Amino acid sequence: MTLKRQYSALLEAGTDEAGRGCLAGPVTAAAVILPPDCTLEQLNDSKKLSHRQRLHLRPQIEAQALAFAVVHVFPEEIDQINILNASITAMHRALDQLQTVPEFITVDGNKFHPYKDIPHVCVIKGDAKYRPIAAASVLAKTYRDDYMAQLAQEFPQYDWQQNKGYPTTKHREALRQFGSTVHHRKSFRLFPEQLRLDL
Repeated sequence: MTLKRQYSALLEAGTDEAGRGCLAGPVTAAAVILPPDCTLEQLNDSKKLSHRQRLHLRPQIEAQALAFAVVHVFPEEIDQINILNASITAMHRALDQLQTVPEFITVDGNKFHPYKDIPHVCVIKGDAKYRPIAAASVLAKTYRDDYMAQLAQEFPQYDWQQNKGYPTTKHREALRQFGSTVHHRKSFRLFPEQLRLDL
């Protein structure tokens, strides 16, 4: 799929996050600056790529990028500031770690806080439209998946190597049987019945 850049004349960073809807694990954000002549033919929204395709693309993105960074924000902080602020915080910290300062920021989604004095634009489904965001989505997704796979070795009962912390039936069954861990987001509704009232 051929994706565009928002502003071809500017040094543009794309940023995106992964893991926002999970019950466990961090929210992970990446920021990527790609060169104008970037040649990543398979680059697309990470959700539209297979696990194998994402892993194939990751080293190519890292090799071609002018700069990239990936940051985790962990459950304790998510619980303190809420998931939206944690997602934006993760994106800001990824931008902080770029070795090259961007002239413009393209953000996936519709919510973002201004970053320093650098202009930005929010793009709904931007990871399917713009190359820098798509590249950031692949890095955020693969690095977070790697982290959850490592956690799964310590907590195999939650099936994190498969569900990555998302609220699958098996994950919730394990929560009922074994309870939550330090890696679960305590501010999240871990069970659907938490919304119900006992009358």
